[in-house]
Amino acid sequence: MPEDSYDALRQQLESKKRELGARLDRITANLRRGYHADSKERAKELEDSEVVDALGNEARSEMAKITAALRRMDAGEYGLCNECGAEIDAGRLVAHPYARKCIDCARFEEHRRAHM
Repeated sequence: MPEDSYDALRQQLESKKRELGARLDRITANLRRGYHADSKERAKELEDSEVVDALGNEARSEMAKITAALRRMDAGEYGLCNECGAEIDAGRLVAHPYARKCIDCARFEEHRRAHM
């Protein structure tokens, strides 16, 4: 894949990382707010907080994947499968820019997990 395509993917990853950071800031602010004195209302707020916290966990996980992809770019290892060393197809990287495995290795891993 041409290096200028990686530049576009880098910009996409950095933009997504900023977006996720802003989302995490909003989630953190939401979780830090106080709870209503009414017990029924407080129960609903606690339930909502659990959902918001789960969304925060998803955002943190995605940010970690993005950070790892950016590090691989900096190290010159981006676009190479971490299992077999083959080049990851450009279409896969466009669709899933923090992919660490080529499609064959990813399918094999998925198949292996499904049969555990």
